[in-house]
Amino acid sequence: MAGYHTRWVRPETQIHDPERAAIREALAFGKALYDRRTALGLSVAELAERADMTEDEIECIEEGGTAPTVALLRHLAAALDADVRITSGDDLDSLWFEAHAA
Repeated sequence: MAGYHTRWVRPETQIHDPERAAIREALAFGKALYDRRTALGLSVAELAERADMTEDEIECIEEGGTAPTVALLRHLAAALDADVRITSGDDLDSLWFEAHAA
């Protein structure tokens, strides 16, 4: 059978598909960046300037089009005055930027 119904159990191979995991990680990265940027009240242009990046690069990340790398996470965390937090798993809440402790 080609498709899967939501009530059916999916095969184990589809659940742990590395491509799907990479997509979810990129989406989690984008969501985390967007959430922290908006919490600070920054526009895309303001964050791009702080991070020495282009607006297109910031927008691409926020849209889930960029895989998170350690170097990029550190760079953006510095621009956002935050620490990076990562949990196991690859759901949308598995990565976030947390404000530095006061």
